[in-house]
Amino acid sequence: MGDLATYRRKRDFRRTPEPSGGRTRQDGEASGERRFVVQRHRASRLHYDLRFEIDGVLVSWAVPKGPTLDPSVKRMAVHVEDHPIDYIDFEGVIPKDEYGGGDVIVWDAGTWEPAKGEDPAAQLEKGELHAEVHGEKLRGRLVLVRRGEAGDKEQWLLLHKKDRHAVEGWDPEQHPRSVISGRTNEEVKADPDKLWRSGVPAEEAEVSLLPDPVSEETIVALEELGEEGTWEIFDRTLKVTNLDKVLFPGDPPVTKREFLAYVARAAPISLPYLEGRAINLHRYPDGAETKGFWHKELPKHAPDWLPRWDNPEADPGETQTYLVVDEPAALLWAANFGALEWHPWTSRTTAMHEPTYALVDLDPGERTSWDELLQLARLHRTALEHLGVTARAKVTGKRGIQIWIPIRAGYSFDETRAWTEKLSKTVGKVLPDLVSWKWEKKARGGLARLDYTQNAINKTLVAPYSTRPAAEAPVSVPIGWDELDDPDLRPDRWTIRTVLDRLERRGDPFRTLLGVEQELPEIT
Repeated sequence: MGDLATYRRKRDFRRTPEPSGGRTRQDGEASGERRFVVQRHRASRLHYDLRFEIDGVLVSWAVPKGPTLDPSVKRMAVHVEDHPIDYIDFEGVIPKDEYGGGDVIVWDAGTWEPAKGEDPAAQLEKGELHAEVHGEKLRGRLVLVRRGEAGDKEQWLLLHKKDRHAVEGWDPEQHPRSVISGRTNEEVKADPDKLWRSGVPAEEAEVSLLPDPVSEETIVALEELGEEGTWEIFDRTLKVTNLDKVLFPGDPPVTKREFLAYVARAAPISLPYLEGRAINLHRYPDGAETKGFWHKELPKHAPDWLPRWDNPEADPGETQTYLVVDEPAALLWAANFGALEWHPWTSRTTAMHEPTYALVDLDPGERTSWDELLQLARLHRTALEHLGVTARAKVTGKRGIQIWIPIRAGYSFDETRAWTEKLSKTVGKVLPDLVSWKWEKKARGGLARLDYTQNAINKTLVAPYSTRPAAEAPVSVPIGWDELDDPDLRPDRWTIRTVLDRLERRGDPFRTLLGVEQELPEIT
């Protein structure tokens, strides 16, 4: 039996999703079916972890350039600590402040046997392991040869024998996808709503971490109501009215009934970006084709159970009491009240002068094409990755793109505004012909504005998964950075009729922002 003490000493299993090694399964070896896995691991540096099942553990090597089928290539391999058998199907994201922090995919997997039937433990002791591997990508004879030590690590060489499975020029980087989920490292990183469970069949292993969906019985109850009635939802009783009123034009048009059904499904997903914050409502009680108006003051007739916040700094004539969406039913109440858009503050009610996000609003002008806006968004992506800043973009549901940057507590709005101004002006210098810094829209000559001025108290951007007042009920949707390269991406690509399928398939890319408290690094 291998030794997992070093493996366990390096990890805090309260924080990392990696398995602790409670399972010491040896049935594979007992049946002669030893297993191996290669995990593509983007930690401080990209490398591939090659692991062989031997004596109840995964004996492991880190291979910086990855294994290959090319017999002319020799790879450096660093012998690292044994890993538990449970690790053989681990795929996910290790928190960045944990040992080995980064994203992991199962790049290849299969079975293996020691060449000539030799005892692999004895081969390891002698410093030379010959393995016949039967993976989806790797096949044939792999050989590991110990070369010496560097510090406390053993240095080995990895090569592929010249056999019928050998392929000249074979590059592992040309085969980037997981053999279990079909995802790339970038897709795993961008999709924190998916968890890979060890020890179950692959078809059962991927589990959504999104909130439990509203039951179909609850949605059917809404559909069976007449023009109005009472609806039991999220442990609240809502009086809903005008259910057959058309709120969004379309083919077919979207009624209030369909809109409320969408909000019921979306509210638990949108809640983390709303709770604890005052919310400004953009109301269109007569539908998206009519003129809307901003409504901030919670009306006197609002039910007592609605969460609310009294602004201690409100002057006479200003909004005194705001709705706070601390539970999903509160958002449904707002939707029934005609709120087609939801705009949360970027600061919490508990610290109203301290934003928790820095925001960049890429606002296209009349002359700005979608491709030009994407160029500006990609430049922000590159700049933020260069700075080591965690951020995500979302399409607005209209024409623009917004970037949300989570920050630690303690920053002021003046500080976030100054930082985002410097970021965007640095980006703007790369494509100066696309950007105007004029305040008034009519003075911009149809050019885009990289708007940092939203970083101010009670200046708000539309919430993730909020609808927008336009035909077909488009939705403001978070995207992964990789989707900026998707030729099918459009700012109004998803509607209330399509976005839920996307969430089920892709998850919520903004989930990776939750709980992140980061410094805003100096921009030189």
